[in-house]
Amino acid sequence: MSTEVKERHSDADLAEFKALIKSKIEKAQQQLENYQNAYKNDGNNGTDDTSPTFKAFEEGSETMSKEANSQLAIRQEKFIRDLKNALMRIENKTYGICRVTGKLIAKERLLLVPHATLSIEAKNMQR
Repeated sequence: MSTEVKERHSDADLAEFKALIKSKIEKAQQQLENYQNAYKNDGNNGTDDTSPTFKAFEEGSETMSKEANSQLAIRQEKFIRDLKNALMRIENKTYGICRVTGKLIAKERLLLVPHATLSIEAKNMQR
């Protein structure tokens, strides 16, 4: 495995990736706020006068929903962190270089998964 970097993406490509990543961070942060608001919400929808059986079911459902939103928020936080790390790699001009093979990651892959740190070749070696 060679870690020597022989090439990198052009400054124009890096600028394109930077804009894409900043846009994704903005959208991801909005989604994170939605998840956080959903699991922090007390969920009282005026059902205090409903039957005890329905109320117990609703509380269980609400707990499951809060847990699901909490898990989604945790995943979203990791996604945002990965995107911010990608911005740092753009700044130091190491963005788009596979951390395993040292080869350039295809532009098409980075447009689809802008926080990728592995080339398809390296990803396939993991299987």
